[in-house]
Amino acid sequence: MQQVKTGDTVRVHYHGRLTNGTTFDSSEGRDPLQFKVGAGMVIKGFDNGVLDMTIGEKRTLNIPVEEAYGPKSEELIMDFPKANIPADLNPEVGMELQMSNPQGQVFPVKVAAVGGEFIKLDANHPLAGEPLIFDVELVEIV
Repeated sequence: MQQVKTGDTVRVHYHGRLTNGTTFDSSEGRDPLQFKVGAGMVIKGFDNGVLDMTIGEKRTLNIPVEEAYGPKSEELIMDFPKANIPADLNPEVGMELQMSNPQGQVFPVKVAAVGGEFIKLDANHPLAGEPLIFDVELVEIV
């Protein structure tokens, strides 16, 4: 039976959850996720986790922080002056906003705290610092 190897394009169904059981993503009700193994299209632990799987096989992947989205970086948490926020925007903790860097690239940030003259923004990936668990089923090797 054919096994997944680096360079193969595969299609998988998956259910991703945190260690506390909270689901953060799933392919349920959608087409399977298709990606080329080893090409960096998915996180490293997911990429490595499907190696040697056979069609129809189900596997649970326990992915450590370092092979997921990495640890939270304090460098990506910043104080932003409230004076630079549009007057009609009332920032609240947990609110997701969009920012752009000097090169014009847009990236998401989350409001981590609201203080006197500043709000604290977190530009880390929402899953940074989290070990992840994926239940994966190999549907096809394309």
